Amino acid sequence: MFDFTDIKNYKENNRFEAKKAAGGLPQSIWQTYSAFANTDGGIILLGAEETDDKTLTVTGLKNPDKLVADFWNTINNPQKVSLNLLDNTKVKIIEIDKKSLITIEVPCAGRIDKPVFIGDNPLKGTFRRDGEGDYHCKEEEINAIYRDKAVKTQDMLVLENMDSGVFNYDTVKSYRSRLKLSRPDHVWENLSDDEFLYKLGAAGLSGSRERCPTAAGLLMFGNDYEIVREYPHYFLDYQEQFDADFRWTDRIYSSTGEWSGNICDFYFKIINRLSQTLKVPFVLSGDMRVEDTPVHKAVREALVNCLVNADYYGRCGLVIKRKADIITFENPGIFRLPVDLAISGGVSDPRNSVIMKMFNLLNIGERAGSGIPSIFSVWNKENLGTPYYSEDADCLRIKLTLPLGYASDKLKTSGKQAIKTSDKLKTSDKQAIKTSDKLKTSDKQAIKTSDKLKLILDFIEKEKNGKRFRASEIADYTGLSSARTRVYLKELVDSGKLSSEGTNKSKVYYSPD
Repeated sequence: MFDFTDIKNYKENNRFEAKKAAGGLPQSIWQTYSAFANTDGGIILLGAEETDDKTLTVTGLKNPDKLVADFWNTINNPQKVSLNLLDNTKVKIIEIDKKSLITIEVPCAGRIDKPVFIGDNPLKGTFRRDGEGDYHCKEEEINAIYRDKAVKTQDMLVLENMDSGVFNYDTVKSYRSRLKLSRPDHVWENLSDDEFLYKLGAAGLSGSRERCPTAAGLLMFGNDYEIVREYPHYFLDYQEQFDADFRWTDRIYSSTGEWSGNICDFYFKIINRLSQTLKVPFVLSGDMRVEDTPVHKAVREALVNCLVNADYYGRCGLVIKRKADIITFENPGIFRLPVDLAISGGVSDPRNSVIMKMFNLLNIGERAGSGIPSIFSVWNKENLGTPYYSEDADCLRIKLTLPLGYASDKLKTSGKQAIKTSDKLKTSDKQAIKTSDKLKTSDKQAIKTSDKLKLILDFIEKEKNGKRFRASEIADYTGLSSARTRVYLKELVDSGKLSSEGTNKSKVYYSPD
């Protein structure tokens, strides 16, 4: 609750607007009302103005009672304002320095009440709040608001122009295998694929009572080239950017034609990559090492939350980036709930509820509105930094940034400093590879190469029982590309620091000691 006894403490922001209102009720108040209602709510203060240094000064109102009456007359006129969200407790006359002011508390409208607009045309009268100002919503944004307004979520749509040929049945088979592991003897276990997809919500009945894919089924189990028929801008992209000299060190995206490109397969491809790059402390449960940490679980939640809440009709794709010190999850679609409410938890309003159910059946994701709070809680407990959401209303996108306070010990580099892996790996100074043993190149490149070689050696030498590793396993650990990893492995074998057995894809590498 705002306390205006010391008004100089306040400045206009995303949820607070001051208006002088010296000549009566200002017309701009309705733009601000619409903007607050369509964003996160806010307070309008009449009888004050912003000075050059951005502080507020009280100007006062000559006839506040008349202004209040004019306000109620206008907001209750549907030809002037589409919806009145207020009651008498939200509009008050207050006194500061013996001057009268009016406070108007505008709540955030529920998604089924949006858009709140001025006049009789939402294309002309819908506004949103951005920083200190109100801006007119574009048609694209208004269309997105109306998509979210529906009682049924987007993914419930039955696609009557498609048939079961859009499904990738390898994905369906993989999903059913995972379901059998997570829920043995499930009632759907012995159903045919077509009957299973119908029960799951991946298929529905058309107007002629024929079974057709739903939007959820297409996104979850379809082939990419079929998905883009319904979602022209559909694109899933995962990028690893561990080396500043390269745009990315590894990338997985949906339009290659080398895999299905659907969100089910994308999830499992990406969560495996992310899990392999996260720090794992040495913790035992009995005599078994615990590999699944709270951070791993929080990252899974962040990824599925990103997929479940994306607006796949949006004009930009879904992008996950893993850098040495952060992970970002970016999806099309703005928040359906106020950001602070989503973070505090307790309310679940997914954009794609059927897809969420599909993941929940595999024990992935939260349905009780506790997913986002759990992410923030884990990050705070692990002292990794403060996660934060940013919303780009112009591009209709949301981004979650997860800082990695431990700076990803096995991945972080700093100029010429060798990569530190002391938290996971132990090696003596004598095992460090001298620059003179490396490939002939510039000093800077030699130092960078020595970092990568040392990282590979440390990873292999931590296993004292002669364990063998494939090149792909080493690439996953180091974050290097497969091709670059093989170059470094060849150099280490040629120099006698590693041994190898086998040929081509069956080749394995191990410490000669």
